[in-house]
Amino acid sequence: MVFIFFVLAAIATVYTAMKLSQFANVISKKTAMGGMLVGTVLLAGATSLPEVTTSFSAVIIGNVDIAIGNMLGSNLFNLFIIASFDLYFRKKQLYHLVNRNHIYSAILGLFLMVMVTLALFLRIDYTIIGIGVDSIVILLVYIIGMIIISRMPSPPGNNEKEKDKPDEDSAVNRSTTVKKAITGFVIAAVAIMIAGSVLSITGDKIAVITGLGSSFVGSFLIAATTSLPEAVSVFTAFRLKNANMAVGSILGSNMFNMVIIAISDSVYQGGSILADVSVNNRVTAIGISILSIVLIWSLMRNRSMSQSSYLIPSLITIAGYVVVSYLLFMG
Repeated sequence: MVFIFFVLAAIATVYTAMKLSQFANVISKKTAMGGMLVGTVLLAGATSLPEVTTSFSAVIIGNVDIAIGNMLGSNLFNLFIIASFDLYFRKKQLYHLVNRNHIYSAILGLFLMVMVTLALFLRIDYTIIGIGVDSIVILLVYIIGMIIISRMPSPPGNNEKEKDKPDEDSAVNRSTTVKKAITGFVIAAVAIMIAGSVLSITGDKIAVITGLGSSFVGSFLIAATTSLPEAVSVFTAFRLKNANMAVGSILGSNMFNMVIIAISDSVYQGGSILADVSVNNRVTAIGISILSIVLIWSLMRNRSMSQSSYLIPSLITIAGYVVVSYLLFMG
């Protein structure tokens, strides 16, 4: 029965994610917010809600490995998502269609991931008002980094023609008002929060039933499922020709997941949450850091190249995801 509830929650997550992307696309087209801002902030935050509820629920039921494994696994799976769709839409060379300001978000995401990796190795069990000092530093760096990014000039090579293109579903856009889109977006976000709670509870039981271990279940099974909103949202955004919203959603979600780790620490009552999780999470953290560098390389490359050369970073990312998943399973 637990597997049935898990699957039903996953289906609900996929459906609501499709609605989120559609409403977000309307908001990005009909307001002053562009695809990059809507993707990095609004859509990324909403599609990360399953991770929020999953991690909080996991901490409450005393399974911190699922909480942290879910966050790290979601980041890893998000990188896999963007690489997979890059291969699927390979003729369009998606990384060359997006605004180069995304490079700043990617660099901040890498920096936050390196900080989490160091925290997993150093295991500093020191808290301030019940929150690990490492989590506090991560949260502060995120806030400061976002402020700096908002004030940064566009990198060299930004092409004005890379702005969001009109989407194919213009009829839906015309019939949906901004007010209706915002209302629908909020309702879908609440639905995703509920589905995320169900995923965490059933995932914890699946870890016990299968004996696979909380680190693997959190980093692979639950992480992949709670990342379904990102996958559906990115695919929908690409289909709507809103590449900036698609890439921004992934980068913003990965950064926001690091914030969720810090916030989860405030719920955890046993000390510093990053000091108490399984060492297996280090494998995921290192893998994400390496693949984040590959993503930055993808965004910074010269825009005139052969298709075979263009696909190398995405192929490396997919191979890296498989290797990390295998190491987690064996570990």
